[in-house]
Amino acid sequence: MTEDRSPAAAENPEGAAGGDQAEEQPVKGRKNGLYGEVSDELADSMKSGWADTELRGLEPVAQAPYAAERRARLSAAFPGERLVIPAGNLRTRANDTEYSFRAASEYVHLTGDQTEDAVLVAEPVDGGHEFSLYLLPRSNRENGEFWLDGNGELWVGRRHSLTEAEQLLGLPCRDVRKAAEELAAAPAAPTRIVRTYDAGLEAALAEVLDEDRDEEFKTFLSGLRLVKDDWEITQLRAACDATVNGFTDVVRELGQAVATSERWIEGTFWRRARVEGNDIGYGSICAAGPHATTLHWVRNDGDVRPGELLLLDAGVETHTLYTADVTRTLPINGRFNALQRKIYEAVYDAQEAGIAAVRPGGRFRDFHDASQRVLAERLLAWGLLDASVYDVEKVLELGLQRRWTLHGTGHMLGLDVHDCAQARREQYVDALLEPGMCLTVEPGLYFQLDDLTVPEEYRGIGVRIEDDILVTADGNENLSAGLPRRADEVEAWMARLTG
Repeated sequence: MTEDRSPAAAENPEGAAGGDQAEEQPVKGRKNGLYGEVSDELADSMKSGWADTELRGLEPVAQAPYAAERRARLSAAFPGERLVIPAGNLRTRANDTEYSFRAASEYVHLTGDQTEDAVLVAEPVDGGHEFSLYLLPRSNRENGEFWLDGNGELWVGRRHSLTEAEQLLGLPCRDVRKAAEELAAAPAAPTRIVRTYDAGLEAALAEVLDEDRDEEFKTFLSGLRLVKDDWEITQLRAACDATVNGFTDVVRELGQAVATSERWIEGTFWRRARVEGNDIGYGSICAAGPHATTLHWVRNDGDVRPGELLLLDAGVETHTLYTADVTRTLPINGRFNALQRKIYEAVYDAQEAGIAAVRPGGRFRDFHDASQRVLAERLLAWGLLDASVYDVEKVLELGLQRRWTLHGTGHMLGLDVHDCAQARREQYVDALLEPGMCLTVEPGLYFQLDDLTVPEEYRGIGVRIEDDILVTADGNENLSAGLPRRADEVEAWMARLTG
């Protein structure tokens, strides 16, 4: 990494390259940098000789009209209140390097923007709201910010001017460096903020904030994402299509994974996620052999051995931050043995029952109940639960199948891999399904290496199958159906890919 990057942020609005020219303010140099003071001659040189790069006549982003409709629903729910939705700030990873930034889902949903430090503000006006977006303008060229400051454009890349952002997002834009001051100085009004994303704003507004009201606000915004619009569904389709490609890449490269480790699988899928999307939507679970019995195995540092199973749970996040969430359990050598197939087919049948229960007007819980019933029946049939003592109804009542099924059978999906998680219970797990909802169906069976209640040959086998299911007007659609699920289809698919 190159040196002499200044940590200081210049306190001036947009520079010449991005619109309005500001008063010149010096930018401090980096402590322990190799260069000393900037000479007047160099400073003058860096101020001039640059082309006008302002973009004009920009069309709004595809999400803009959908985001405007979401803001209208938000405005109707909170008349007379100021609403503050931050995007979040960069987090330091080590000294002067930061973690990759991922904007808050609430902010992205309402703006279509992904800029760090940004803030959406809704000011109450005449029974409605005026929305404005606070963004970081382009860096100043007069004071050297653009090449001396750590957030200058020669260090981190060009950003949109406020004028450009207004055209793209359909919102009036202001300098975010003035946000805290302007919000604190605005006429008093009941105010809500999405907490945990911007400590500076929370501190500036502390006197007018209430934690309980802010929690209600976050709950509302989570519920606002439950039913996806047409644009969002298009994004989820793209995420699933890219994820299918990522799984295909992994199967093609299983030989390299056998020669190295689970890390090869992780890297292979991540490459596809970065090529076709923004990133992975969550930490990939690349669990070979007994690691498949650990639900969130993300260390991905184990051996990949022929004769065992690979549980791959991974999803591509699109450039607009919508993610897929798909799991396949694959025989590493391309063929299930008899016991692996028996367990796999039980999970497949449970998933089939769950998917069949996803329909408009049905309960959200129905797919979970249907899947768990199938798994409980198999556990009884295999003698792992005592059929002379329990029938399936009693097993489900007591939750005895959970020793080997462990988790719920699915969750909402969208901008977050566990989308809408803060929504009201009656909107989510106790609700009826509606067209436009998207959820996962992902039953599994997991037999731990140290589980003495099952025959030894079961121990260390974990199987999960997961697909992304869209509720439609007349039933459902499997968005990740491009990946085979039946055991024989999985084997044939792997044979084609590995030759």
